[in-house]
Amino acid sequence: MNRRRFLRQAGVLAAGAACATGLRPPAMGWAADSSKRAATAGPLRVHPQNGRYFADASGRAVYLTGAHTWNNLSDMGKGDPPPEFDFAQYLDFLDRLHHNFVRLWRWELTRWNAAATPQYTAQTDLYTVAPHPWKRTGPGTALDGGPKFDLRQFDPAYFDRLRQRVQAARDRGVYVSIMLFEGWGLQHLPDAWKSHPFHPSNNVQGLDGDAGGDGRGLLTHTLHLPAVTSLQEAYVRHLIDSVNDLDNVLYEIINESGAYSIAWQYHLIRVIKAYQRDKPQQHPVGMTFPYSRDTKQRGTNTMLFDSPADWISPNPDAVGGYNYRTNPPPADGTKVILSDTDHLWGIGGNPEWAWMSFTRGHNPIFMDPYDNRVLGKAEPDSWNPVRESLGQTRRLAERLDLAAMMPREDLASSRFCLAVPGRQYVVFLPEGREVEVDLSGASSSFEVQWLHPVTGTSHAGEPIQGGAKRRLQSPLSGPAVLVLRK
Repeated sequence: MNRRRFLRQAGVLAAGAACATGLRPPAMGWAADSSKRAATAGPLRVHPQNGRYFADASGRAVYLTGAHTWNNLSDMGKGDPPPEFDFAQYLDFLDRLHHNFVRLWRWELTRWNAAATPQYTAQTDLYTVAPHPWKRTGPGTALDGGPKFDLRQFDPAYFDRLRQRVQAARDRGVYVSIMLFEGWGLQHLPDAWKSHPFHPSNNVQGLDGDAGGDGRGLLTHTLHLPAVTSLQEAYVRHLIDSVNDLDNVLYEIINESGAYSIAWQYHLIRVIKAYQRDKPQQHPVGMTFPYSRDTKQRGTNTMLFDSPADWISPNPDAVGGYNYRTNPPPADGTKVILSDTDHLWGIGGNPEWAWMSFTRGHNPIFMDPYDNRVLGKAEPDSWNPVRESLGQTRRLAERLDLAAMMPREDLASSRFCLAVPGRQYVVFLPEGREVEVDLSGASSSFEVQWLHPVTGTSHAGEPIQGGAKRRLQSPLSGPAVLVLRK
């Protein structure tokens, strides 16, 4: 279906402003819940019976979805220091959407220029990024004009902020993945290495994080320089000490470094797991797609599935005719999959993708331009459909026996079906209209609900009897969600 026509049918193109991003309050429907969000109940662990999802401390399956944005941990913008991000307002935004997961972004560079992103080449703003994990004490001046970093002194401003934001998210029912390193900037931003704390001109130790390299700093994300790896491990241990007692924590090794970093990433995953072993809490560790514009350095999804990580975020490519954007492969439970638009489109996504991913056993998340202060050209509320669709998937997930559900393409003619055969079925109809559901293995009758994928408004259908394949007609004019419950 044409995207603008679908959005028009959803009633979202003219949505009113309800927060800094123009988000309107979500519509209340069968899948909605207006109650105050409860605090998280972690620590999370891979669900022992259904590895597509995490389980909380009670054993309940937890479905994760949410909208993350680039400056939600380190501030980014014009001026030095840059304007502070309003994290409380951001949590309000997530709460209205019924989201329960974000990535907290780490930026390794002290300066950031969006002009390296192809669709933003006309944007010449040079942003300052702060704070960072190490103190800027001097003596001496770094290449960006500020004091040099002392890599033996951690900056409490960074770790205190990190802890405070994780705590605030916890109290609003939001799980956070703490990004430990960032690789896209070093690969793709012009002169990025000059803005890195491990550049020899930027730290009082004179450490050269690219000694013997090509002047781009990519060796910092490898195991080639033991002195660098030692500093990184010390930082990771300090960060774990800062947040280990908080129950809503996950970790992500790095955002979009290339295939050259794989051994280093595997090593750090093992370091984290070993260090947590004797800690009060053990938190999941994730690995996201090793992207590079250089095709020789671009990783593969196999590298994610073969990793020691608990959760992964693939890129679009999948085998067997599947594609994580338009026809996600059914999750088999070998890894928890957080399907992230960051690694699928960059800035992109749509309601169909959200529901396709949900019914294939994934946990979809959205890289959100939010208020366009970092990147983004579209009107902020133009992304409301995908934001709200993600919230609707979670509203529905909370009412399902998620631990028992698995993707079952064979049970619905649309092939997007999450089910506990004989008890519960969720079927997504990307094109709407009619669907055939195989209830031949079920003997009971089922209540029928049709949900709008964006607004969550519901329409009750006549109950149907199991024992055969049943054909149902959607009352909606566009994409629809069918829910059958015993």
